Amino acid sequence: MDYQNQPLVSIVIPTLNEELTIGEFIDWCSEGIQKAGVTGQILIIDSSTDNTPEIVKGKGAEVICVPKRGLGRAYIDSLPNIRGRYVIMGDADLTYDFRELSPFIEKLDKGYEFVMGSRYKGYIEPGAMPPLHRYFGTPLTTWILNIMFGTKYSDIHCGMRAITYEALKKINLKSQSWEYASEMVLKASRYKLRISEVPIKFYKDREGRLSHLKRAGWTTPWIAGWINLRIMFLYGADFFLLVPGIVIFTIGLMLVLSLLQGEYSIGPVFLNLHWMLLGLTLTTLGHSATLLGVISRIYNNFDATFTRLIEKLITYDHGVISGLVLFLIGFLINVNLTYVYIESGLRLTQIYYPGVFGLLLMILGFQTFTFTLIIQMILKNNPLSTN
Repeated sequence: MDYQNQPLVSIVIPTLNEELTIGEFIDWCSEGIQKAGVTGQILIIDSSTDNTPEIVKGKGAEVICVPKRGLGRAYIDSLPNIRGRYVIMGDADLTYDFRELSPFIEKLDKGYEFVMGSRYKGYIEPGAMPPLHRYFGTPLTTWILNIMFGTKYSDIHCGMRAITYEALKKINLKSQSWEYASEMVLKASRYKLRISEVPIKFYKDREGRLSHLKRAGWTTPWIAGWINLRIMFLYGADFFLLVPGIVIFTIGLMLVLSLLQGEYSIGPVFLNLHWMLLGLTLTTLGHSATLLGVISRIYNNFDATFTRLIEKLITYDHGVISGLVLFLIGFLINVNLTYVYIESGLRLTQIYYPGVFGLLLMILGFQTFTFTLIIQMILKNNPLSTN
């Protein structure tokens, strides 16, 4: 975007039947822009059936009327109409104080690309947040996201936030509903944007206004929480797969290898075939989890360096040949077991521990072969893999 002769800040707000508050909210935005000493655009993405768009136009702000398709979709629809270098988001219900924009703009001026408002570090008016949200839902989901993505947010559901226009395009929002909030904060981390937080004021709803969550019924907060968890898990699947998979694989493989020569004891612990089968199970599960973790990271492609490394290491030739070699070695190990089985009248008179190891190699070989094919399909169809 050519920012010459364009406003520095675009305030982008989705609205749905906010005629009670939208006029004063536009006044708050104008005051915030003036106090910050910047040029600004006020852009309303509206899906109302009341007089909200008429009030917006009467206040001199811009309004785009779109079908009701969710908060996330509203922000996606706004992209072609944003003219500012900085984008400030929030709600038009007067719960966030848009008269105070300077803290966000100052952070962006210092080079931060994504600035979250924090109600917990700022001021929460009594009655503004239901106890379930304030003391359970928001802290819990914030903690989960911080653990999964290594972030340090204090309030991931705060609706007031700022981002550079270029970073907003890079994040490439996909979520259509409430989960856009979690998608934005976790992608900001995965794309290694410069992130900061600023304290904000959070007020309770004006007299006569019922929040959208309350309008939809008591189950809505629980549904919203579940939807947000879903987006975290989908974009962070490797958290459950990659490192845990490597650990489980290593433990399982060591257990299998230690029993190749037969059963043994460690103090009072007696290890036999059953322990070797446990090792085979752990190795198989760990290998599967590790490969799926790699697939999830390549598919989401937040880290182009990781994608290029995998593209270089796991070529079609390397993967297919490695898989076939593992399978063949395992098969040959068990050829001898098959011979002994036939010679003994189709029965085994003793435990053949290497046979279990051979079966494991055949499983790992097949998994490696199929994993390679899937990785190559993803890389072939992912234009970002070559960036």
